[in-house]
Amino acid sequence: MPDAANELAWIFLILTTISVVYGAFSACVQTDLKYINAYSSVSHCGLVLFALLMMTKTSCTGAILQMLSHGLMTALFFALIGMIYGRTHTRDIRYLDGLMKIMPFLAVGYVVAGLANLGLPGFSGFIAEMTIFVGSFENADTFHRMATIIACTSIVVTAVYILRVVGKILYGEVKNKHYLELTDATWDERVAVICLIACVAGLGLFPLWASNVISDAVGPILANII
Repeated sequence: MPDAANELAWIFLILTTISVVYGAFSACVQTDLKYINAYSSVSHCGLVLFALLMMTKTSCTGAILQMLSHGLMTALFFALIGMIYGRTHTRDIRYLDGLMKIMPFLAVGYVVAGLANLGLPGFSGFIAEMTIFVGSFENADTFHRMATIIACTSIVVTAVYILRVVGKILYGEVKNKHYLELTDATWDERVAVICLIACVAGLGLFPLWASNVISDAVGPILANII
């Protein structure tokens, strides 16, 4: 900063645009719940660098919001995956069916985490991604706007793999009869899940307190770069 940020940004912008879309497509073909979450993280963390390279105040604010949002959503995902694995002893979605009937609390928690991850309005994922893409589109040149449009396609792909997983593991008939003997979340697990959902929803419903603090902080940095 500041020279390298201006001279080399286009190279890394191409790479991170690819990573955003590639990570989302890679998540579509995974069968392990943790692998799906990992490739989803590749895509969402790619958006952070993508937004920073756009070098507008709005996009950089979105980048920090995305860091907060992704940290909360990933914590929620891994907590739920761990709780499901602790009961079923598998993370392979090909062997998980009908969990909504067996452990409804964990199933609903996973649905909420998935909806937050794909950017449903009301959750932190929507606020972060919308801020990133609006800020990125503030660049008037064709290169930056084309990169923004390509990165936007990851939203559709994210919806595909999240809804695929939710439909596969939570609904349908229970094929493994042993699963019928499993129990739902304990009270301490419920507290952890509810707290994380409250944070994700809180940031999504009341984002201004965070975005105003972030926006004031990134302003002087951008002024120095630009």
